[in-house]
Amino acid sequence: MSDYLPAVIVEPEQTANAVIIWLHGLGADGHDFEPIVPQLRLPEGSAVRFIFPHAPSIPVTLNQGYVMPAWFDVSALEDGSRNFNATQLLASVMAIHKLIDREIEQGIDSQRIVLAGFSQGGAGNYQAGLSYDKPLAGMMALSSFFPTAEALSPHPANQHLPILVCHGTQDTVLDISLAEKSLLALKKLGYAPDFHAYPMPHSVCAEEIADISDWLGGIL
Repeated sequence: MSDYLPAVIVEPEQTANAVIIWLHGLGADGHDFEPIVPQLRLPEGSAVRFIFPHAPSIPVTLNQGYVMPAWFDVSALEDGSRNFNATQLLASVMAIHKLIDREIEQGIDSQRIVLAGFSQGGAGNYQAGLSYDKPLAGMMALSSFFPTAEALSPHPANQHLPILVCHGTQDTVLDISLAEKSLLALKKLGYAPDFHAYPMPHSVCAEEIADISDWLGGIL
């Protein structure tokens, strides 16, 4: 059995020289964001490998203990910083770090690797990206929250990491106030995140995809 998270991998036409590792939300899987690849319209010649890992299936307290794909157990969404299983979150972070390590071993420069995550995937990525020991290209948190904000000491290698935060003003799953809290926490830690809000629920919209595409073009 592989030591790496199983994943959907979308290879570019040319030999990959950049990687985007994109984490799905609670109850979804790696196929969830696979259709976004052609919609991003990355510049011609940008040879990006997309990796969409599958989270392990675990009982989720918030959903009556029902077993579903999750990066960590969560018991409530009102206060993102207190109602999650930190041990499971850190285990997921280690698994993401192993995926990054593997890409570097295969010849990808760490500064050509982007972490992206939707909802719970973004929550894990805050910890994974800011604590990684080699400089990354950037990190995206989409409709997400920053559960480890109070405990995290960023690694100096990623003290200036470009960060994009996107959220819907009509999100009834994770209120936009959680994104605002995340932004405050990031600024306290010395980051200057880009923030975009959209009139959408807990999902992704065309305008957001265009903004993500622009942002990726800028950092890659």
